[in-house]
Amino acid sequence: MTRNDNNKNPWSDGNQTPPELEEVIKNFKNKFDSFFNGKKSSGVATSETLSSGGFKYILILVLLVWLLSGIYIIDPAEKGIVLRFGAFQEETSQGPHWHIPYPIETLNRVNVEQIRTAEIGYRNVVNSNRRFSGNVSSESLMLTKDENMIEAKFAVQYKINDAQAYLFNVVNPDTTLRHVSESAIRQIVGQNTMDYILTDGRVSIADNIKEKSQSLLDKYRTGLLITTVNMQDAQPPEQVQSAFSDAVKAREDKQRLINEAQTYANDILPKSRGKAVRVLEESKAYKSKVVSKSEGEASRFKQILAEYEKAPKVTKERLYRETMENVLVSTSKVMVDSKANSMMYLPIDKLINARQTNGQVITQESSTQQNNQGGNVRDIFRNRGGR
Repeated sequence: MTRNDNNKNPWSDGNQTPPELEEVIKNFKNKFDSFFNGKKSSGVATSETLSSGGFKYILILVLLVWLLSGIYIIDPAEKGIVLRFGAFQEETSQGPHWHIPYPIETLNRVNVEQIRTAEIGYRNVVNSNRRFSGNVSSESLMLTKDENMIEAKFAVQYKINDAQAYLFNVVNPDTTLRHVSESAIRQIVGQNTMDYILTDGRVSIADNIKEKSQSLLDKYRTGLLITTVNMQDAQPPEQVQSAFSDAVKAREDKQRLINEAQTYANDILPKSRGKAVRVLEESKAYKSKVVSKSEGEASRFKQILAEYEKAPKVTKERLYRETMENVLVSTSKVMVDSKANSMMYLPIDKLINARQTNGQVITQESSTQQNNQGGNVRDIFRNRGGR
C-alpha cells in the first residue's frame, strides 16, 4: 500500500460500505500497540504502523481528552475563578462550565458560604475525637483603660464575600483577618474599664470590635465578611484571681447593704412623714381649741365687767353664789341643825382614806398624761432623726 493510498479516505469510494465499528476499533488498537510496543499486527506491515494514519487517530484522541478535561461543575456554595496564564479571566457561579484546559487556563474553587472561625487568645485542638482548649497568653493578655490587666478570648466568625479579592488582593487573607481582629480587640478593650468589660459591656464591646475589624478589612480589600464576634471569656489574670474575687465579693456586699438601707428608708420615711403630718394636725387643732377657749373666756369676762360696772353689789353676790355652787357641787356635805345640841360624830379615818384614794387617782392620771406627753416627744424626736 502506497502513501497516496493511505491518504485517501477509505469511505470515499461509492461502491464500498463503511467498515463495522468493531473492525475500526480493532484496527486502531493494533496500530496503537504496534507503534508503542514494536509488535506487528497480523496482516499489517511495519511501514503501515508508522504511517500518518496512526498519528492522526492518536492526536484526535488526545485532543478530545484534553478538551473534555476543561469541563467542570461548580457547587451552589462555591465560586469558580478561571485564570489564563495566571491572570484573572472570569468568575463562574454554580452549574456546569467549560474552560480551556491546562496549561492555558486553570480553575480555582472558592467556598463562599463556609463559616470560618478565627480564635483570638485561645486554640481548640481536636485529638482522637476529643477536643482540648488551650490559652494563648500573648494574644489574650490586654491592658484596660483603668490600667488593669485582663485575659480576654474572642471567636471571630467570617466568610468569603468576594472570591476574586480573596485570591488576588492579599497574600494571606486569613492571617490578615487575625491580625486585624487582634488589633481592633486591643484598641476597644483599651478604651473601656475592667468592670465594664467583665459586667455590662460584653455585647457592646463585641459589636464595636466587629465594626472596627470590618472597616479595616474593607480598607485592605481582603474580600472577607465578618458575621459575628463572640467574647468567649474575660477574667483577670490567674495571679490576681483571688484578690479580684475578694474585690467582687466586697462590691456585692456593698450593693446589698445599699439595697437594704434603701428598703428600710422606703419603709420608715412614709411612716415618719405620716406621723409628722398627724402631729402637725393635732397641734393645729389644739391651737384652735386653746385660742377659741381663750377668746370665749375673754369675751365672758368683758360681759361680766360691763355688768359689774352697772351694779357692783349684785354682781359680786351673783359671782359669789356661782363660785360656791361650783365648789360645793363636787364635795361631800353634812347638813346640821344649828339649834340642836346633839353631838356630831365625824368619821375622820374614812375622810382621810378617801382623801388619800383621791390623791392616788389624781397622781396616776397625772403620770399617765406625762407618759403620753413623753411618748409624743420621743415620737417627734424619732421622726426628726428619720428625716
